[in-house]
Amino acid sequence: MEQKRIGIIGSGSWATAIAKIVTDNGNPITWWVRQQANIDYFVKRKHNPFYLRNAYFELQHISFSTDIQSVFAASDIIIIAVPSIHIETTLASLDEKDFKGKLIVSAVKGVLPVHNILLNEWLEQKFNLPLSSYYTLLGPSHAEEVAAEQLSYLTFSGLDEALTTTIANYFKSDYINTIVNNDVIGVQYAGVAKNIYALGAGIVHGLEYGDNFLSVYIANCANEMQTLLKEIATKKLSNATTTASTDADNSIDFCSINHNASVYLGDLLVTCYSLHSRNRTFGNMIGKGYTVRAAELELSMVAEGYNASKCIHTMNQTLNLKLPIMEAIYQILWEGAAPDTTFKELEQILV
Repeated sequence: MEQKRIGIIGSGSWATAIAKIVTDNGNPITWWVRQQANIDYFVKRKHNPFYLRNAYFELQHISFSTDIQSVFAASDIIIIAVPSIHIETTLASLDEKDFKGKLIVSAVKGVLPVHNILLNEWLEQKFNLPLSSYYTLLGPSHAEEVAAEQLSYLTFSGLDEALTTTIANYFKSDYINTIVNNDVIGVQYAGVAKNIYALGAGIVHGLEYGDNFLSVYIANCANEMQTLLKEIATKKLSNATTTASTDADNSIDFCSINHNASVYLGDLLVTCYSLHSRNRTFGNMIGKGYTVRAAELELSMVAEGYNASKCIHTMNQTLNLKLPIMEAIYQILWEGAAPDTTFKELEQILV
């Protein structure tokens, strides 16, 4: 099989962890980093100046560039690993021809703000990228654990199982196990939902609830997430796959999707419980009385669940799904509802 060239867009903690996995396997990468000063530091010190500073790299496997067009031109597989709020500015200089023949792998865990759509939908609208050329890379995982080479499971999703497996094989190693499925839309919504719920888990901790209530809360989140995935993701999947391909091999059996699998329930659990979770940390600050702005400044990283909560709220104005936990978190973050009062009300409906 011909070796495919890999490009990485982004230089945050998750992009850095992805670069480590791929280069540890001996695969060369072309890596887009926004600022030349950060590249200069990386070349001198062999590690990222701001994220995962204990992860050192063999630089012979890396070609750095601040020119995103050159990274696209040099790559067959392009992994996008920037926060959803920065997607549009990051890709602003590209046009449709830059995406021609490329396999795009999304490591983005969020909905694009303003548009309230997933990355694949925006790429199709903006660059005419078909869903058949779009893949996802999701957890459960933490960049910090990947950097420490602690065993992590990654799920790769795409309509073409063979190509999805090919992409996954660039990541498989003694500290990375890979899973493949074809629920390319559903896994993205699961990634959006778990970040919102993790904000709530942080608020629960900040309000000094105990383990019992947290477990009840997360169990109810899992049930609510299934409602979201079945009612939103399956509708979009049905439309998207019909448009993308008439090949029966690419069809998705919605009834066979196991929402208790690691990319769904597992990612929800790790994001709600782990101290590595920036969404949980952000929520904890809110529960302790921080304003949203103060929490943003303190965290100094993007908590995807914050914007995602508004996106899901907006989408649900037309869908009218019963999502009381997501709505409660939206009310706290965007409408100024008091966390203690809001969770007192939630206590009465959790089962």
